[in-house]
Amino acid sequence: MKCIPVLLLGAAAVFAADFVTGQAARAVIGQQSFDAADPNSSNSVIGGASGIAYAADTLFIADANRIGAAPNNSRVLILPNISSQVPQPADQVPTNSICPVCVGTASVVLGQNDFTTTAEPLIASQSNLRLPTAVASDGVHLVVADTNHNRVLIWNRIPKANNTPADVVVGQPDFTSSSVSTSYVPSAKTVNGPQGVWIQDGKLYIADTGYNRVLIYNHIPTTNGVAADVVVGQPNFDTFVQVDITQQVNQGATATNMLNPTSVTTDGTRMYVSDLGFNRVLIWNTIPTNNGQAADVVVGQPDMISSIPNNAFSTDTTTGIETPLLCTVSNGEDANTNPTYPTYCNSTVQFPRFALSDGTRLFIADGGNDRVLEFAHIPTQNGASADTILGQIGGAVDQTNSAADSLDTPVSMAFDGTNLYVSDPYNLRIMVFTPQPVNLPYQAVVNSANPNVYARATVNIGGNIAYQDTVTVTIGNALGKSTEYTYTVQTADTLQTVVTGVVNVINAGVGIDTVSSVSVTYPGGDPNVIAIADTSDDQVILQARVAGFQGNQVTDSATTSAGAQITATATSSFLSGGGNAASVAPGTIVSIIGSNLAATTASADLTQPSLPTDLGGVEVYFNGIRSPLVMVSPTQINAQIPWEFTDTTSINAYVRAVMSDGSISVTTPVAVSIVGANPAIFQQPGTANPVIGLVYHGNSHAVGVVSVDGSIVANDVATITILDNTYSYTVQATDTLDTVREALIALINQDPLVTATPAGVFDRIILQARQAGPDGNSITYGGTSTNGSTGTGSVIVTAFGNNLCCANIQGAPVTQDNPAIPGETIIVYATGAGLPVITGGNQSLVATGQAYPVGGPITAPANAMNSIAGGSTADVLQCTLKPGSVGLFEVLLHLNSGLATNLYASLTIAQGFFVSNEVTFPVFNPAAGQ
Repeated sequence: MKCIPVLLLGAAAVFAADFVTGQAARAVIGQQSFDAADPNSSNSVIGGASGIAYAADTLFIADANRIGAAPNNSRVLILPNISSQVPQPADQVPTNSICPVCVGTASVVLGQNDFTTTAEPLIASQSNLRLPTAVASDGVHLVVADTNHNRVLIWNRIPKANNTPADVVVGQPDFTSSSVSTSYVPSAKTVNGPQGVWIQDGKLYIADTGYNRVLIYNHIPTTNGVAADVVVGQPNFDTFVQVDITQQVNQGATATNMLNPTSVTTDGTRMYVSDLGFNRVLIWNTIPTNNGQAADVVVGQPDMISSIPNNAFSTDTTTGIETPLLCTVSNGEDANTNPTYPTYCNSTVQFPRFALSDGTRLFIADGGNDRVLEFAHIPTQNGASADTILGQIGGAVDQTNSAADSLDTPVSMAFDGTNLYVSDPYNLRIMVFTPQPVNLPYQAVVNSANPNVYARATVNIGGNIAYQDTVTVTIGNALGKSTEYTYTVQTADTLQTVVTGVVNVINAGVGIDTVSSVSVTYPGGDPNVIAIADTSDDQVILQARVAGFQGNQVTDSATTSAGAQITATATSSFLSGGGNAASVAPGTIVSIIGSNLAATTASADLTQPSLPTDLGGVEVYFNGIRSPLVMVSPTQINAQIPWEFTDTTSINAYVRAVMSDGSISVTTPVAVSIVGANPAIFQQPGTANPVIGLVYHGNSHAVGVVSVDGSIVANDVATITILDNTYSYTVQATDTLDTVREALIALINQDPLVTATPAGVFDRIILQARQAGPDGNSITYGGTSTNGSTGTGSVIVTAFGNNLCCANIQGAPVTQDNPAIPGETIIVYATGAGLPVITGGNQSLVATGQAYPVGGPITAPANAMNSIAGGSTADVLQCTLKPGSVGLFEVLLHLNSGLATNLYASLTIAQGFFVSNEVTFPVFNPAAGQ
């Protein structure tokens, strides 16, 4: 539109930078978060909007579509002063909401009486709209493609009031007509389902989608039903050729025809048409002045007569050999060592819906591939390759979701000289992309304790328990070497113990080589995966031992014996997720990795009750919220993800820094995946292969653990013995497992040698010798449950050992000189365990950037945590925020009493599907005499 050149002059400094493949949007319009997808209608919440336009500091949104995205609101929104609504790239963003970069408020709605009404009218009038899909403005006029009324409406001035009637109608003789010719014969005065409009230099352009053509009016019409001056895509105004779309290969594409064009735009010199049905974008190097004028350049196809979507390569039907067309870089070889090629790349398109140029660059909304292609220079040759891709991390990738860096069928675009606005109708939002001079790499934001992301898979255990049934899990690698691990079901098993049994077999590394059928033993467990028991979901979780994409090559499968009643189902044949975008939980201390992030290195004073949001001139924004900072440097920043992000799955992140010369440096945004919990254990810096964990002795007193499980039955007697002393509680019908545990604790605390406290998670009791030191190690304890009527009680009281154990120096590091002992409690520190719960306490104590108060109540993770230490399950006794720290969890683990001596015993913690990094620690078993 004609104001663009002026804007570009003012934005020249900004475009010393350019867009980067895979970058996230800087802001979002139409939703309260990037992934909210709120279907309601208001002046700030949109539906499946398709058309957008920018002019005179105003954004126009056609809030409807014809691609099936719901809801269709049949309206046009006008958002004035958009530059003050969308923060400028270098602005300090005030924290005034949960998402300060989720912006945009309309002042006027057209086609409806108010912002909440979304009725679709069947009868045309001067003011209503039926599925408007495109909008355009030159800063004076407003033009709307009223698609399902088969017309284009013109307002001679940008409306200032709701439901203002249009001044002119094009494509129909009057405002109440909306039909197309029953003979389906077009004319210079008719349109059929138009989906594209544009105004430039006093001319009106219409993509007359249903009639497979573009109409050009040399002057903006001032009266109803006027005739167009030029038609392109057809030889004249009265011709309409319906292409047989079932003949995909031979549709008859030429330089002079079109199939369902959905947009037409110009930059004042050239004209661009998105030829949807022929899977291409056509470029005319001059504005057409003659009917049927041929296009000069095609994008998305190797020539003017091709029309196949994603026309990457051709395949010889006899030999199967692939010949590159648009994708010329091979992605591998077939079984006969012939080169293969990707299905799509930077040169291909699939149902492109919009093309836009600023006079230098060309942007294409490649709807079928869920991306926007950017060409740094307007193509002059057919089949050009895009330089940058927005909405995907590469040309051969199609990731479709609601993340801050993703798109789902982008339909339209607008450009204000700084920001590229992209309509994302299936996600009910408008994405705002902005280039910056400093680029954050993909996956720049990671858990500070675990910078690596591991591939994972699950095996679901179900069915019924039957003695001697077997469950076999097979693990393989990219070289075809695989091992079978088999667990045999026992009479006393439950599904949960089968899960644990399968996990123990895999982690013991004892299996059968599938090629040689010979027994094999891997001393450190299976070389490809670590197995984790998720007994709450009856799942075996498999995590690749190697971080990154390599883990995605590990194969997995599950079978059971013939006629087995138990079932085992692998959810996928390969592990997945390795190397993908890091997933972090609210409250996590994260590291942002990059270059030129800060002018200096600075660290926060951790003795203070809160972390600063400005450190060394650096600010980090997550969804526009300034984050608390731990440390900043030119290559790494440590910050906290706000606790408030509990109802979103994707946010954006960028860094703003004041540099040494006083200039402001802002990075491109990246997307950050948010999950409920994804813990990572802190490790000793500089250690690798093996990674040494920061592991500490848990108590100066000997300890033991008793679990209270089962179900409540009145008159059960739950008993715990300490040496010769017996403490029994008779269960009441109104009891819960919690109240039974609390009653036993009250009784035990009368004991002269032992105290009892509740564990922070599950219904467990921690017994502790009153006297510090090794003398308490000789105190015996046990647990039972009885019922006078049935014999065995339904409440299950289980002692995790026979003697209190393993007094050490609380807080002393676990080292090879002072190793952990089987049965001991140890402490590890983690971040990323998610928003914790303070049972019966003040939840406001958990606050972003604020140190958890000393003396605060013990917190519990909202997502249950489990642990594997030394190849066996370790009891998670507590996972609480560490007093005096920000985002740091203190995890208390009770080691299995049967652990073998191992200088590098592995240790992981897990919450649901997410398993932490693997660290190691030394274990010494004195009973083994080693």
